[in-house]
Formats: sequence, structure tokens, C-alpha cells
Amino acid sequence: MTIELRDIRDAADTIAGQVLVTPCLHSHTLSAITDADVWLKFENHQFTASFKERGALNKLASLDAAQRAAGVIAVSAGNHAQGVAYHASRLGIPSVIVMPRFTPNVKVEHTRSHGAEVILAGDNFDEAKVHALEVMKQRGLTLVHPYDDERVIAGQGTIALEMLEAAPDLDALIVPIGGGGMISGMATAAKALRPDILVVGAQTERFPSMRCALDGRVPQFGTSTLAEGIAVREPGVLTLDIVRRLVDDVVLVDEGDIERAILLLLEVEKTVAEGAGAVGLATLMRYRERFSGLRVGLVICGGNIDPLTLADVIQRGMVRSGRLTRLTVRLRDLPGALAKVTATIGENNANIEEVHHQRAFTNLPLQDAEVQFVLETRSFDHARQVAAALTAAGFTAVLENPLAPVTN
Repeated sequence: MTIELRDIRDAADTIAGQVLVTPCLHSHTLSAITDADVWLKFENHQFTASFKERGALNKLASLDAAQRAAGVIAVSAGNHAQGVAYHASRLGIPSVIVMPRFTPNVKVEHTRSHGAEVILAGDNFDEAKVHALEVMKQRGLTLVHPYDDERVIAGQGTIALEMLEAAPDLDALIVPIGGGGMISGMATAAKALRPDILVVGAQTERFPSMRCALDGRVPQFGTSTLAEGIAVREPGVLTLDIVRRLVDDVVLVDEGDIERAILLLLEVEKTVAEGAGAVGLATLMRYRERFSGLRVGLVICGGNIDPLTLADVIQRGMVRSGRLTRLTVRLRDLPGALAKVTATIGENNANIEEVHHQRAFTNLPLQDAEVQFVLETRSFDHARQVAAALTAAGFTAVLENPLAPVTN
């Protein structure tokens, strides 16, 4: 089956009023930062905080009465699970979601809260999929595939319809790729409406399955990625064909790119993006020269990030920007010495977050001690100013920042 623009328009009619037409807004600040005219599609505003609702609902709506009565099954550890469970429950369709055994409990409970029966099976997605296919045959269920399904692809393509209605003059779309369902639908719609538009897919360096499939190479995978929503080891058969025909390029970003993009979206747009949801901005920032001067549409495809992961991203971002600094000070282990150090730090308007006083685990002479500070500073220059002030006061001060940019 060939997916065409009319299929995507039909999907838009099917899901109308049941899935949000999410905002597609111009970002003045990100445009200034990237030297492009940036438009953001906020799919993280959907009820389940992900674009996955679109394809899931379009597929569910296509089932006949017998299929609805028997129920559906899906394999997912995240957004697809919640999209299927939520809309199946709304439509009165029984749903079974098979998730890997080590799926975080919060995702399991969210899926159950939408009315699905959750089965934990296998140590990874592939093992969970094998079990799901067995359950599907035993119970006579209909599989709702996360990406390799015509109805699902058409549903995801409605994102492009909405973006080009809000910003008809876009020159380029940057779309995250896992299995390829979203970019397949979006490229189908966008190229039909605007044959000249540039469609670029983005994957992580740790999970480059689509890029490698296009190149005919065997991919090498990492153990994990911050963008777990697109950590797919094998693209779909349908999606690979569509990407090969309609997508102009597929590029890769690394983990640091994604971290910086998550933090930038939080600080500039006041919006929470999961790793996969920030990959578009990460791509724009990494390949800035390629998109310079263009009107670029980015999809923030999801906002389901673990709060502890987000906290780590924020803290590491503070380190990268010089707003959180680690400083090691060597001093004489005498009364008043530490007080003099902290006073000098305070006089230079840095705030002490943590202090570790080390006497035992060191090769320093017995009369000396090492004190490690974590400081809130304004910038790298401010941190250097604090270190210089301590040196001038007679202490040995060494700045340590493994995430700081290298300067020549």
C-alpha cells in the first residue's frame, strides 16, 4: 500500500477533536541563537505528552466491530504504550501492552492508569515483541505497531499538515527518527504540498539504525541513550522505503548535543522535552551552517522525561556554562584557614554549594589539607576570578571542569 496525501488528510479528519492541534510557534530567541528562522511544533502538549496519540488513534479508529471487541495489543516501553492505552480506553476497546521487565515503574503505572492490561516480559524490546506476538495469536488481538503500519504513518503525517498551515513558507523540517513512522508520514505530506521543502531526519550516534540501513551498513549500537524514545534497532519495512524515496538526508547527533537542547528548550521556551523531543533542536545546533538563513520547523515530539534525569541534565548544563564550578584549594590545616578561604570566595560573589574537606585520602604533607568546593558562579571568567583571588590570598586553587569547552 502506498501512503498518499489523501490518506493523511483522511487521518486528520478521523482524529479531529480527539487529538490536540498543538501550537506551532515562532521562536525569536532560538532563531537568534541558531541563525535560522525557527518554528516549534509542541507535540509535548498532547494529553499523553507525545505525538504517538495521532497514529495510535487513526489505527484504532480503522478497526471493525469484531476487532474492537477482541481488543488490541502493542509493544512499547513508553509513549506508544500510553497513546494506545489512552485512546483504546476512550473508544471502549480492550488493550494489552507488553513492556520489557525493566521498564521504569512510573511508565508502567501511567500505562495501567489509562486502562490497559500491562504484561512485563523480556529484558528488552525485541524479547517483549516476541512475547507480544504469542499473546496476539492466543487471544486473537490486533497489533497496533508503533511505526510500521499505514494507518499509524498517516496519523503521524498530520503533524506536517498542521505545521505547514501555521507556517506555509517553511524551507525545512527536521524530524527525529526511531522506527521512522513520524518522518514517513510527515515527509509524505510535506513533499506533496511543497515538493521543494527539505526534510532531514535525525538519529542518535548510539542508535543509527535508519542511517545505516540507507547506507547498507550494519549498525553498531550503544548500551543506552538519553533519547530512548528513538532507540530503535531496526527501522520498519514501510518506513525505510518511504524515507529512501522522500527524505533528503538523515544525520546523527551525540548525547551532549541532546543534553544542551533539552536545557535550551527549558530555559528559552519554558517547555519540557524528553531526549527524543529535543533531537530536532540538537540537530539544528550541530549542523548550524547547513540551515543558516532557512525557515526551519522542529517537532518537539514528546515531553515524557524522568524528573531525576531532567535534574541531571540541568546540573550538567550548569557545569557546561560555567554556572556550577568545582574548585580544589590546598591550605595549611590550621584554625582560621578554611574561614579565610570561604570569606575570599564570598567577597568575590560566588556561592558555596558543597564542601569536602580532605585530610586522610591525600599525599599532601600532614600539616596541609585539601578542600573541594562546588560553587555557583556566573561564568567561566567569574570562576577564574575566584581562583585568582584565592591565589592572591596565598592559597593554591585549581579549577576542575571536565565539561568546559576547550579553548586554544
